[in-house]
Amino acid sequence: MNERILTMPQRQSRPLLPKLHIDLPLFTGLLLLCGFGLAVLYSAGGNDLGLVKRQLLHLGLAIVVMIGIAQIPPGRLKQASPWIYLLGIALLVAVLFIGDIGKGAQRWLQFGGFRFQPSEIVKVAVPMMAAWYMANRELPARIWHQATAFVLILIPAALIIKQPDLGTAILVAAAGIFVLFFSGLSWRLILFTCIAGVVGIGIIVTYPDILDSFLHEYQKRRVLTLLNPQNDPLGAGYHIIQSTIAIGSGGIYGKGWLNGTQSHLDFLPEQHTDFIFAVIGEELGLTGITIMMLLYLFIIMRGLYISVMADTSFGRLLAGSLTMVFFIYLLVNTGMVTGILPVVGVPLPLISYGGTSLITILASFGILMSIHTHRSPARN
Repeated sequence: MNERILTMPQRQSRPLLPKLHIDLPLFTGLLLLCGFGLAVLYSAGGNDLGLVKRQLLHLGLAIVVMIGIAQIPPGRLKQASPWIYLLGIALLVAVLFIGDIGKGAQRWLQFGGFRFQPSEIVKVAVPMMAAWYMANRELPARIWHQATAFVLILIPAALIIKQPDLGTAILVAAAGIFVLFFSGLSWRLILFTCIAGVVGIGIIVTYPDILDSFLHEYQKRRVLTLLNPQNDPLGAGYHIIQSTIAIGSGGIYGKGWLNGTQSHLDFLPEQHTDFIFAVIGEELGLTGITIMMLLYLFIIMRGLYISVMADTSFGRLLAGSLTMVFFIYLLVNTGMVTGILPVVGVPLPLISYGGTSLITILASFGILMSIHTHRSPARN
């Protein structure tokens, strides 16, 4: 009787985080990175406290979405994957006919007072669909299964390019292709693709007019600006030139928080969204960038660990893909701001201002937490 009385409080005092299916290391890393981002955002936004408060609201909603998705068992997510994918395709088609136009692109849908980009849903729907399809096949996958999955990836990517939104199309395609990679994509095919890419870049450098046949004019300018931003220093090359000046002027320790000149004197465009990395480089220097990259590295490594520890093929493929897409977010944004990649409008994940991308990314991490915390006891 005494033993029963002693053990009852122990049973009732189960930690809250496991009850909510929250992975503590991953959750801690995400909160630290978001906190770092809020501090940088305050400076990048011209000391605008209202901007930070709005981002806090976005963050609160995104965390609620993440925790909500973490409660759903991976089996339910797998069952829902084809339907979420079809919903995403339907919304992308709707954008082409009734979508709102902004900044020269038709990317948004309006329902009452709610405005959103269906492509954000597709960023999660495509890897879910690809993982669902490949998990139902024997792995490593056969070439015709990979070809079918590639078509499923290509359809939404092509619809997004049509808007046009090249940056998001790259992320969506990458999300699906990583599923193919983790399902046993042939190294010969990967090598062939890399060689073809290098040859393609060489052809573009040699014959830049070839871009006219398959790129919009603004996309062509971005590629040519990447090759030589000094061709148009006050036009298409202005963004890259100013961002590299800001990063280079920060040195090792930076000019100090709130003391950036490029951003506060409005030389740096989009400093609180796509080019916030340049603000970090200018104000916090190499030291601040290193701290930020270590936080990113911790989150990515935790995501890959969750992928390895998953107890189903669907969980392994989906967790690995979503983690690597997070890495692609980071790679494309930092490459864009430093002049290594073309400017494509991809935000710095969890740091740039914006609600839609923040919710999408944390929803992805909610899926990772679901995969990790709903494992069978034998894998815990």
